[in-house]
Amino acid sequence: MRLRNRTAIVTGAAQGFGLGIAQTFIREGALVAMLDINGDAVAKAAAELGPAAIPMRCDVADSAEVARVADDAIKGLGHLDILVNNAGTTHRNRPMLEVEEDEFDRIFAVNVKSIYLLARAVVPHFRSRGRGVILNIGSTAGLRPRPGLTWYNASKGAVNLLSKSMAIELAPDKVRVNAIAPVAGETPLLASFMGEDTPEKREAFRASVPWGRLSTPQDIANSALFLCSDESEMVTGAVLTVDGGRCI
Repeated sequence: MRLRNRTAIVTGAAQGFGLGIAQTFIREGALVAMLDINGDAVAKAAAELGPAAIPMRCDVADSAEVARVADDAIKGLGHLDILVNNAGTTHRNRPMLEVEEDEFDRIFAVNVKSIYLLARAVVPHFRSRGRGVILNIGSTAGLRPRPGLTWYNASKGAVNLLSKSMAIELAPDKVRVNAIAPVAGETPLLASFMGEDTPEKREAFRASVPWGRLSTPQDIANSALFLCSDESEMVTGAVLTVDGGRCI
């Protein structure tokens, strides 16, 4: 088991990429605090994964809630080895000026500010232990943006870049920081990315990926497992594209 005796916090863990990461980490020996804004959904998901999964309701854009839940999670886990910032949201695919201000604010609060809030909550703990791993889920949208998703693209460009900056600043503390940039995947956000969920739209998205398919939660979980394990001890500041060649 590649994560035996390791502990992790995974945000947005009730479904999609976050659930896939939690499942894989647990299978590889980790104890995982699964955070999600949907408390019922994350409790149900954790129940199916067994005692190694600890469900916790958390709005990752709320500073007070993040501080409290992160502290509770670290106490419940005993210590923290890994933080996976996976929670994310988007606006529906449409012209940039049609996106409402509250949508814009929520996208940056969930996709970007949450990483700041969780860093404030867990980096002091990592520093006290002299080790830690942070993995941020960015997107190919921040590298090769799709039309109609301007503000989402911008938020993920921020995630990709801040991961590199965090890596440089935290390297002396032996805290590694990396990001994964997935191509569009079979997750609940896909319909919003497309604007309308039709066979033609799905085919257009698939056709943009040279490998011939969209990403899956297991694709992202496999990459997360590598970046959060000791196998990648010399890897920090990387933005790993898991995109079937789309960004080439």
